[in-house]
Amino acid sequence: MSQATLNAENDVMTIAGRLDAAGAAGIWPAARAARASRVDASGIDYCDGAGAALLFELIQRGAKIDGLADGYATLLAELQPDQPLSTAPAPAHEPWVARLGGITAAVLASLRDRVSFIGDITIAVKTLLISPRRFRLGAAVQIAGSAGADALPIVALISFLLGVILAFQSAIPMKQFGAELFVANLVGLGLVRELSPLMTAVLLAGRTGAAFAAELGTMKTNQEIDALTTMGLEPMRFLVLPRLVAVTLMTPLLSVLAEVIGLFGGGLVLLTLDIPLKTAFAQVTQTVALTDYLGGLAKSAIFGFGIAAIGCWRGLRTGSGAQAVGEAATKAVVTSLVFLVVTDGLFALAYYYLGW
Repeated sequence: MSQATLNAENDVMTIAGRLDAAGAAGIWPAARAARASRVDASGIDYCDGAGAALLFELIQRGAKIDGLADGYATLLAELQPDQPLSTAPAPAHEPWVARLGGITAAVLASLRDRVSFIGDITIAVKTLLISPRRFRLGAAVQIAGSAGADALPIVALISFLLGVILAFQSAIPMKQFGAELFVANLVGLGLVRELSPLMTAVLLAGRTGAAFAAELGTMKTNQEIDALTTMGLEPMRFLVLPRLVAVTLMTPLLSVLAEVIGLFGGGLVLLTLDIPLKTAFAQVTQTVALTDYLGGLAKSAIFGFGIAAIGCWRGLRTGSGAQAVGEAATKAVVTSLVFLVVTDGLFALAYYYLGW
């Protein structure tokens, strides 16, 4: 079995022998460096794909192949060596106006999708009010248990630590003026109006909102939602509405629990300052008005509704693949946090002008 040989004289390159993968690799660098305009291939007794690739490159460099056997010439012709290799076009420079237009179109499409989802929720709620029996009460109770009762330990722990930290931090400046008693006022007002509803909502956003997005996203990826639609079951009424009702009702309850536990944690700190619990809670009842309490509950209900709606929306808009489910859960948490911050700021502004 003869190996391929190469002989270059003047402007003619002679290739002979077995032009297979090993033979072509042995003479390829020399053939590339020879730069001959004519190749005598009459001595090639075997040529496979590797040899055809070598001859293809020589033709692309301007050489002409002579004397190649008909069978091998047919193989080489299949590669169309006379045609220049196609190159990827250079990326066109997109004007900044076009980029701005693309971003604007994407933002408007996302906004339209959100408004459409809110409209679907409104229609589902209207249907529920007309036909209450169509509401899946059992599913709502089960979701309320997983979103509310199961979240009780983490909410209680965070609320207790929040009350302790807030009391300790406020006691430092108050002690300089001998006003340790008013730490109870600050802790009570801060927890009832702001911190308990917000922290509870943040915990639910990372726990319940992501879970909703992952659950519905997995169903979307497995085409289970398409199956529900085929069977005549509306995903909005069958999947979304029970989650919205359950989380909207459970968030104020968790917020109230967080307020009580946070006040207890702050009261324990006040005990170290020689202030009895009875005195501390008397200060809280004198400072926290009914409007503060109701305002916190209203804020919690809006937070819960938004978290559930965003989680369901991200889940129903999930793409295909396991990675899309993870992205949907991540986007649900991020969108929920942005929603909470913006909504809390709007509540603060509204309460300020209402004199609350």
